[in-house]
Amino acid sequence: MSTTTRAIRLHATGGPEVLSLDTVAQAEPGPGPGEILVRQSFAGVNFVDIYHRTGLYGQPALPAGLGVEGAGTVERVGPGVTGLREGDRIAYAGLPAGSYAERRLLPAERAIRLPDAIGFDVAAAVLVRGLTAHMLFERVRPLRPGDTVLIQAAAGGVGVIATQWAKRRGATVIGTVGDARKAEVAKAHGVDHVILYRETDFVAAVREATGGLGADMAIDGVGGDTLLRTFDAMAPYGLIASLGQVGGSLPTIDVGELGPARSIALARPSVLRHYLPDPVVYPRAAAEVLAEVEAGLRPLIGAVYPLAEAAEAHRALEAGRTSGSVLLQT
Repeated sequence: MSTTTRAIRLHATGGPEVLSLDTVAQAEPGPGPGEILVRQSFAGVNFVDIYHRTGLYGQPALPAGLGVEGAGTVERVGPGVTGLREGDRIAYAGLPAGSYAERRLLPAERAIRLPDAIGFDVAAAVLVRGLTAHMLFERVRPLRPGDTVLIQAAAGGVGVIATQWAKRRGATVIGTVGDARKAEVAKAHGVDHVILYRETDFVAAVREATGGLGADMAIDGVGGDTLLRTFDAMAPYGLIASLGQVGGSLPTIDVGELGPARSIALARPSVLRHYLPDPVVYPRAAAEVLAEVEAGLRPLIGAVYPLAEAAEAHRALEAGRTSGSVLLQT
């Protein structure tokens, strides 16, 4: 006996057109030991999903599910699961992928119970991005009051959350954006100095905004030449966190480019591979993210697409047509 659900599946790597809305059988008797069955309300769309789709980051096997973030209701609980019951409102982040689905089986340790005040849409929009900010500012380089942070793509999902997180810790935020509309988004979420990078040399603008000193920390998800040019926007002993490569492949970097002339550091931290799998860090950090939301931190939900339009959501995200977080309503 089995039940079925609709899910976006990846049968081959490639462009958005390879995303397939399939009817997937879920075998009875249901969740196995340590698992829960989740009826999802929203799934977050992240750039890592695009990297999985294109094959830049490989999946264990194809066909495969897609999506590493979601929120919904526990429908059934498998043997050995404690602390969760049917009807609980939960959100989750991390592997195994598969949040682009109406229902899914999920390891119970992934589930984070949601406070009543936090909606499913907010949870799906904030968890991965909030955990990324937590990793960056609480682990990679803890922020100090008075620090200056440069955020590339400040109107994006990570940028909006990282800006608010940094401001709450007393930092000054400089953000780059691609157009005037996104500049308004960045300002509305707390960016102190907005740079239209297509019109202005962002390195010179950062130097001007910091009295020639440069930034203490930079967050770059663009890659390519932008990452290399960010080196020149840093203060001595500053740190650049490279998160992605939406603007071009990551360059080969000579260690001599970091110092001694510049005296800077480069980090390549992964929230998905090391932060979220940690059984101690993940629940603690997720609880702190949700506490920040209850205290006023808010994601910007820039677009919501039906599950069947996952390919269009990917096109919009890749083309830079969106601001804030992108969701699928399942």
